[in-house]
Amino acid sequence: MTRRTRNALIAGASGLVGSFCLQRLLGDGRYDSIHSLVRRPSGIAHPRLVEHVVNFDSLEKEPTLPAVDDVYCCLGTTIAKAGSRDAFEKVDHDYVLSLGRITRDAGAQRFLLVSALGADPVSGVFYNRVKGATELDIQQLDFPALHIFRPSLLTGPRKEFRLGERLAIPVTALLRPLMRGGLARYRAVHADHVAACMIEAAFVDMAGVDIHYPSETGKGSGPSALDPL
Repeated sequence: MTRRTRNALIAGASGLVGSFCLQRLLGDGRYDSIHSLVRRPSGIAHPRLVEHVVNFDSLEKEPTLPAVDDVYCCLGTTIAKAGSRDAFEKVDHDYVLSLGRITRDAGAQRFLLVSALGADPVSGVFYNRVKGATELDIQQLDFPALHIFRPSLLTGPRKEFRLGERLAIPVTALLRPLMRGGLARYRAVHADHVAACMIEAAFVDMAGVDIHYPSETGKGSGPSALDPL
């Protein structure tokens, strides 16, 4: 009997988690094709990769995208990079919801969303409030399976310099041995581990909403393994 393969779509493949996620998807033989939504061609060539140059500001007006099984949403920015709170909310909320609506309408079965630790729609912290509202609104789309990933501080090769993260990473590394039990989800985690958790979750037979804390199992400093400490 021939094993059925799946098709996946990824948005945000140029970002920290998204870049690792794309690498893993291209190396995963369970996927027949990987569709990547990009603002401009990435220059990455692979026989199973199909890039779609889109305008995220009008994503729902784009030509019909291919039907896929799994949607990996790695969209995200910072207020500093976006330039304003409104611009940040457009990327981290509006773009994500547009992606969710068009892929759900096209029959996607699984939506895998990178959110953040502390996401809460009623939080007093703007960043956490937007992340929480995004999670809440995505749930209203009723995907058969929705996986939400809430990593803590992400490590990995960022393209831009972030002073706060550079200062926090060595501190969290020192505290890591003490961060066990309920504190484990606050440990720094490598972006590649988050990507690995996403793909692993996509192949778990489940329905409904599942919230994941990759920081609880990630080794923190370098790419790899799903083995807990």
